[in-house]
Amino acid sequence: MAKKSRNANGRSSIYKGSDGVWHGWVTVGTKDNGKPDRRHVRGKTKPVVTEKVRKLEQQREDGKVRKAGQTWTVEQWLSHWLDNIVAPPAITENAWDAYSNAVRVHLIPGLGAHRLDKLEPEHLERLYRKMTKAGSSAGNAHQVHRTVRAALNEAVRRKHITENPATLARSPKVDETEVEPYSVAEVKSLMEAAQERRNSARWAIALALGLRQGEVLGLQWSDVDLDAGTLLVRRSRLRPKWRHGCDGGCGHKHGGHCPQRVALREETASTKSRAGKRGMGLPDELVHLLKQHHEQQAREQEAAAELWHSSDYVFTAPTGEPLHPRTDHSEWRRLLDRAEVSERRLHDARHTAATVLLLLGVPERTVMGVMGWSNTAMATRYQHITAIIRQDVAEQIDSLLWEK
Repeated sequence: MAKKSRNANGRSSIYKGSDGVWHGWVTVGTKDNGKPDRRHVRGKTKPVVTEKVRKLEQQREDGKVRKAGQTWTVEQWLSHWLDNIVAPPAITENAWDAYSNAVRVHLIPGLGAHRLDKLEPEHLERLYRKMTKAGSSAGNAHQVHRTVRAALNEAVRRKHITENPATLARSPKVDETEVEPYSVAEVKSLMEAAQERRNSARWAIALALGLRQGEVLGLQWSDVDLDAGTLLVRRSRLRPKWRHGCDGGCGHKHGGHCPQRVALREETASTKSRAGKRGMGLPDELVHLLKQHHEQQAREQEAAAELWHSSDYVFTAPTGEPLHPRTDHSEWRRLLDRAEVSERRLHDARHTAATVLLLLGVPERTVMGVMGWSNTAMATRYQHITAIIRQDVAEQIDSLLWEK
């Protein structure tokens, strides 16, 4: 049997074993128990093993040696990352939902059996192509790419892998369509149509102040000072999630329809970012609408009597329950029809409010505070050069170059 030479001070060693194969050992660090972390390589010739040893030594010097211990599969790592590392409150509930959908629906079924340290960019690119061929949008595939990139970045930081293949993989190109915000005339039509509906002030807040859907539905009367004409945004209404509270005998498929349903998440969460928590002044007309709404809500509470669900929410169902985001969105669609305004996303109302601030010449820093943005790049995304703005620029150029 060939004798294995041992080098002092943890230096690497190379030798030919009795099996006729060359072996190399490299000390790359220390294990959790304090013992040296020695890695083994092998090959048919000494030059092959020597090259492998040098590669390990270089990884050691660069701090890129994979951590000793569990050899993860992609499924094991993604599940661990999702349930233990980024689970709320580490990130928001909505962000976690997006990650969870990408992991459970696409990444685990498509890549879960691979060893984490053997995953390659080509594996990811083939998954994205498979998704788009099956009918997924480029945006959906891009969300999957962002998710796996974030998960593998964490694996690199914890030295379970040495490089992130998702940073090399080409993700599907997403063509961003230019949002056409509502015109002033369309906003006025929506406001007029809303006056004939319940919770009309809800739409006035969205169109005039640009609050996100969750921020409007999460408003409570304690956040509103009608005497001072101010409003504080500090929470967002979450889409409810339920599980069955019965023994399965209620006959309903979904937990949300179970008479004994149990909530799986809180009704609200903190705002999307620190910048999202903000105060703002209310236009006089909006203060008037909110006062009318408060009086109407009091009349609804009196009519509902013991059926009323007490809460402090500004906008509720006729019996006091907080509004469900899906119900709110359906009401928006009906409002568009009634106002005879072309169908667009509810979120486009936020783009509209940002563009109105641009039309008014409000300073960018002030706009950031009103809209709850944490960086100026958001202004480019949400403020749009409308026909009115283009005409105004044209008139300024005309007066400058062709004095009349």
